[in-house]
Amino acid sequence: MTLERRAPRLGLVLGSGSARGWAHIGVLQVLEEEGVRPDVVCGASIGALVGAAYAAGELDRFAQWVQSLGMREVFGFMDFRLAGGMLAGEKLIAFWRSHFADFDIENSPLPFAAVATDLHSGAEVWLREGSIADAVRASIALPGLFTPVQRSDGRLLIDGGIVNPVPTSLARAMGADIVMAVDLNADILHRHMQPLAVQGPLDLPEPVQATPEEQDAPGVPSEGLGWKERLRHWLPERAASTEPPKTRPPSVLDVVMTSVAIMQMRITRSRMAGDPPEVVISPSLSHLGLLDFHRAGEAIDEGRRAAREALVQLRRFMR
Repeated sequence: MTLERRAPRLGLVLGSGSARGWAHIGVLQVLEEEGVRPDVVCGASIGALVGAAYAAGELDRFAQWVQSLGMREVFGFMDFRLAGGMLAGEKLIAFWRSHFADFDIENSPLPFAAVATDLHSGAEVWLREGSIADAVRASIALPGLFTPVQRSDGRLLIDGGIVNPVPTSLARAMGADIVMAVDLNADILHRHMQPLAVQGPLDLPEPVQATPEEQDAPGVPSEGLGWKERLRHWLPERAASTEPPKTRPPSVLDVVMTSVAIMQMRITRSRMAGDPPEVVISPSLSHLGLLDFHRAGEAIDEGRRAAREALVQLRRFMR
């Protein structure tokens, strides 16, 4: 009996990484430009959000919206609360429902799934049915930042990146023969191995010539002084201090976000060792913070660069 050759099914896995996840958009753009169309797509956390837009055929509109986000717009989505997490997350999902497609995952134009984590048992939960917006909301529920999601079966779900940041296993369960995974945390230690910012004497330049508008402050010897030199005048003790610089301790949010990122990086390495994807796309994103959602352009550009670099490897498998 002769086995008939068939085209391999390509699975695209979009990993977790908070604001770095906008790099997924650049990856998807390059794949579309090169005529590479995944047969299934799945994601964890921000990867689930971008993956849902892609599966719904909304990538172009979604990319335009993402690149329009400034600090003001990002802050506008923050619905603060004290119980369960800093943010309720309902403003973001309400925006999704009103501006992008919300439908049952079973009816997705492109097979899609998301990963979440059961808060009580720690079990990995694959979301493959029901509202795609609800699945995304559960998958992005980063502990301490977003409140957990209460499911109808009583489960409390949090961010899928806690247990499976780059869910290769889910793509294989969906029938993928070749898995292409986007790992957003591959170089995360590069950022955190740098020295902490220091808080010490002001590093101000030599006096500069003042503009006419800068020479009208009462009580300040303003002739010939620019605004930076005026600052030196108003802070004489700090400017003249001979004490050694002191390290500035990170904020509580910095500690939480950094800890989660390092944890996810370690888990990703462990899980990839047990079930390695055939192709890994690893954008260099250590210069972006987890909450830098307003810097989409930088992330997208780096996603495009990393995707182009990985195309040679992908084509080797797709022959």
